Amino acid sequence: MDEALLRSLTPGVLGILVRRGADFAAAEDAVQDALVEAVRVWPADPPRDPKGWLVSVAWRRFLDVARADAARRRREDLLEEQPAPGPAPAVDDTLQLYFLCAHPSLTPSSAVALTLRAVGGLTTRQIAQAYLVPEATMAQRISRAKRTVSGVRFDQPGDVATVLRVLYLVFNEGYSGDVDLAAEAIRLTRQLAAAIDHPEVAGLLALMLLHHARRASRTAPDGGLVPLAEQDRSRWDTASIAAGVEILQAALARDRLGEFQAQAAIAALHADAPTAEETDWVQIVEWYDELVRLTDSPVVRLNRAVAAGEADGPRAGLAALAALDEALPRYAAVAAYLHERDGDLAAAARLYAEAARKAGNVAERDHLTRQAARLNTRRGR
Repeated sequence: MDEALLRSLTPGVLGILVRRGADFAAAEDAVQDALVEAVRVWPADPPRDPKGWLVSVAWRRFLDVARADAARRRREDLLEEQPAPGPAPAVDDTLQLYFLCAHPSLTPSSAVALTLRAVGGLTTRQIAQAYLVPEATMAQRISRAKRTVSGVRFDQPGDVATVLRVLYLVFNEGYSGDVDLAAEAIRLTRQLAAAIDHPEVAGLLALMLLHHARRASRTAPDGGLVPLAEQDRSRWDTASIAAGVEILQAALARDRLGEFQAQAAIAALHADAPTAEETDWVQIVEWYDELVRLTDSPVVRLNRAVAAGEADGPRAGLAALAALDEALPRYAAVAAYLHERDGDLAAAARLYAEAARKAGNVAERDHLTRQAARLNTRRGR
């Protein structure tokens, strides 16, 4: 693969897309997708007209994203006209599409990726970040999924677990503030809970409501992130918290524990604490132990290290952290926090700065940069 050729062609391809009517940011994303596809395809099948090939593929990618964004905006417009939250009389077409994209011929990870791209309106880059994989890897996964389902009959909807995973990732992307999909994910999960009597569906709905209840307090007026311990709890939506706790208690009573119920239980313990200092960290660690048993996820183990540091002191948290891969997203941020609590301000400042360089969005980067500056100021630097 001639990388120099790709670099030389990129500005011209980008200019053509802009002249055709694409805005610059969308054109950049489309060209990046085309370059990823070129890296995959060209070694085995080099085109006779490389620039024409890139323009064609990038323009198709741009149109796909534009259609997905338009569909998402239409759904958000319809959401404004929805009645008050509550059981829906029927499952709408959007939820049916989620099930159909979770086709049995696809692996669960491929089904989730395809649904997020085709129905959720997320970009390949956003999906890759959610899955902790390179963008090129995710682009290949989505392409394989499209090839797999091309020509098959969509008369075998996928399973509930895959649809729940999709809804959870869509909610998380919306909750991050990059794409406002959180309300749509809650709406669809309400519909799913009304249609299917499943404790994990209820667990996911409870989790979403409990997290969404804190949304107004998560950002400062200047757009900066506000950590959980510093949030103004009077701004939390108590009605959503009460609804989430009620739904969770009913799900847990069925004694069929799943990962979404366990996550909701942790969120409920945070919501139940009048102040950050009164948080029941010991019980939160116990719930993280259940989550580790259910998922064996390194991200869950990372979050458990934070909880252990609160329950048993920062040295306990650092000991738990030592067993994890330093390449994990937010590892440096967690290490910085625990080192600061342990009194090692030099290490904490260095790690906050490192975490800022690796941050996935501007708000997180700015917050971590301010944390590093704060500690450096305290140290007289």
